[in-house]
Amino acid sequence: MEFSAKKSDLLRELNLTQGVVERKTTIPILSNVLLEFEGASVRISATDLELGVRCGCPAKVKKEGAATVPAKRLLEIVRSLPEADIRFKILENHWVQVTCERSSFKLVGMAKDNFPVLPPIPKALATIPASTLIGLIHRTIFAISSEESRYTLNGALLLLKPDSISMVATDGHRLALVERGTPVGGISNELRALIPKKAMGELLRLLPESEEETPVQFSKDESHLFFSVGERVLISRMLTGQFPNYEAVLPRENTRIVELDKDRITAAVRRVALLADERSRAIRVQVDKERLEVFSSSGEYGEAYETLDAQYEGEALQIGFNYQYLLDFFNVLGEGGKVRLELKDEQSAGQLRPGDEETYRYRYVVMPMRI
Repeated sequence: MEFSAKKSDLLRELNLTQGVVERKTTIPILSNVLLEFEGASVRISATDLELGVRCGCPAKVKKEGAATVPAKRLLEIVRSLPEADIRFKILENHWVQVTCERSSFKLVGMAKDNFPVLPPIPKALATIPASTLIGLIHRTIFAISSEESRYTLNGALLLLKPDSISMVATDGHRLALVERGTPVGGISNELRALIPKKAMGELLRLLPESEEETPVQFSKDESHLFFSVGERVLISRMLTGQFPNYEAVLPRENTRIVELDKDRITAAVRRVALLADERSRAIRVQVDKERLEVFSSSGEYGEAYETLDAQYEGEALQIGFNYQYLLDFFNVLGEGGKVRLELKDEQSAGQLRPGDEETYRYRYVVMPMRI
């Protein structure tokens, strides 16, 4: 049983599996990738039992078969080889020989029967443009909770409607909501799915190589979500449970609006954060006519403040925020442009929006801190 494939093709696909391969595991087979070669292609599969990836590339198959080999070692070997065809041959006791020009390796494999069976892909429920999905993930993934005890907050809620697609994430202290009006193929009613944070990170690895309007086929069964892009498939266990009623916490009376230069407020917050308390990460934001002041202090380091010009005509107001929460939002907006800070009072959540982003409707809600 043997086949050969181009180094560049193999390397590209093997790279996609590395985020899913389990490195520290009590189940050795999860550190391996499964290679299945038949027809004119080789199919590569990896899983950690929570996530699975299936991809492949063209190959010259001399004799059909399958093998599992250590994923990290195989990637390192393929990466080190010259740009040429790489040949694979299955030997006795599941060993696999890898040769390229004058180089030869023998890897200790394991029986393919030990490799977990990935679930079959159900019929697609919706078609999402890859560029839109990337945009949604970038704008929400940072707001997902990392506390394992808050299980339903360990992912983002995807909402698909016939004419729009939305994603929302929260950790209980802040909430990111983004929506884009775009036709969603295959949808007649609203469809909801909770996507785990790790699956979203792997989608970012899987999708950027795709052309802008490449369709992503979305489907699910009773316990898994499936995202298919051509021959590549990401399979994720579904998060169960009820996502919080996020609409109840969206501010509706934040009438004090401050418009700021995005790059200047980002730089100011970064500088002032240098002397903020390391544990609370609290800074104070004070707005008054035509200006905004950012202030921080800590008993250990001292204090810092910076004043910025701002478009604001309301009454003076000061409010405390976690500076990292603000920077997370600023960082996904890209360079240039304006940002709107919408406030109600010192005790109510603040809301941030891009000042001039029209493709996505983007809202970011941050709970205030005592200062």
